[in-house]
Amino acid sequence: MSVKARPLQTAEISGPRRAHLISGPGVAASLIKKAERPLLVVGSNASNLGTREGDLIDTAIEMSRRMTVVATGHMVGEFLRRGAKVHSMSMMSLGDVIRDPEWKGLDNEGGYDLVIFVGTIYYMGWLVLSGLKNFAQSLTTLSLEPGDQPNATWSLGTTTNVEWRNTLEELLKQLEVDA
Repeated sequence: MSVKARPLQTAEISGPRRAHLISGPGVAASLIKKAERPLLVVGSNASNLGTREGDLIDTAIEMSRRMTVVATGHMVGEFLRRGAKVHSMSMMSLGDVIRDPEWKGLDNEGGYDLVIFVGTIYYMGWLVLSGLKNFAQSLTTLSLEPGDQPNATWSLGTTTNVEWRNTLEELLKQLEVDA
């Protein structure tokens, strides 16, 4: 996997702290396995992205067996139509409550220690991750987007669509090993 630290939103500067680049799916799988309370945020762009195994929603449904999933925008309908359990919240509201150390989570069982973003509209992900980077510094964020998100703690970097799909498929395989 060849990754590049090249944000898609070139006019913005992420500041002196930027995301660590993930060198392969094993790093992402390790982060997810190590997390006590991971949260997967599926953005409204998920229906436009996919893997050879299916679309990104199918991938998120597979991941929902291991973690809480929240869908933003109109994506909740896609999950419900496929019979998956999912929470719904707008991206900006979610970014606001995640940074609150008193928030009890979507299931009232406590906050999250890892928040994973996939399928978000790039500039919205950029803004939410910037807020979390600056106001929830103990939170680890992971961007599984095909474009580099420098405001995340960890990012896949900018990859080709084929590399991105392969990475997600391998990540799912590695997560299934311990499931």
